[in-house]
Amino acid sequence: MEILLFSLLTVVAAFVGTLAGFGISTVMVPVVALFFPLPVTLLFVGIIHLFGSIWKILLFRSGIRFKLIATFATPALLASITGAVLVSKLAIGNLQRILGIFLVAYVAYLFLHPKFRVPKTSLVTALGGIASGFAAGFFGIGGAIRSAFLTAYNFPKSVFIATNGVIALIVDLGRVGGYLSSGVVLPSHLFSGLILFIPLSFAGAELAKLAVGKISQRKFRIVVSLFLLVTGIRLILL
Repeated sequence: MEILLFSLLTVVAAFVGTLAGFGISTVMVPVVALFFPLPVTLLFVGIIHLFGSIWKILLFRSGIRFKLIATFATPALLASITGAVLVSKLAIGNLQRILGIFLVAYVAYLFLHPKFRVPKTSLVTALGGIASGFAAGFFGIGGAIRSAFLTAYNFPKSVFIATNGVIALIVDLGRVGGYLSSGVVLPSHLFSGLILFIPLSFAGAELAKLAVGKISQRKFRIVVSLFLLVTGIRLILL
């Protein structure tokens, strides 16, 4: 029963994660955490997330922008390792609710100011990387911060997803490495299940690619914003 639940969860999470640029952890962490301790949950979901990032890169590789990736990913990687190490030592407490309030406020601002853009400077990009990387390692949901930042650039769909994927992959390598270095290991049956879950994550990404092709650029930004809103509300209500 657990395998069936996690299989369905993986497909849904990969679909959402590819379409919105984030969401695999947001969808999976609350469910998986019902069965396993938080460190094990974050390691397992981190592995699925890592492969989800690979699928984004492969399916939307024409949209990769290396300059943005280089500026964003380096501080994000370092921050993700820091967050992953700290998660086993600190209580998250109400910090998740603060993150949720930020996301809700950000989406509200976007709808009130639809032409909003962030300055395309190296400093702003690096700060976005630090924020998303630390959130990825500490909360397991840093993609929401990353997508919020990239949404403010209003990139074309393929650029948004592919660039998000490359940055996420670098961050994923950092946080998974952080969990492993802290001594977190997967139970044997969960580790064996990866043989099934990883291909299913690709199936979810393929379905999302079909959906992305049918959504206009304007509606795509709205879709991403709505996922950010739902994520923020969920964090507030935890």
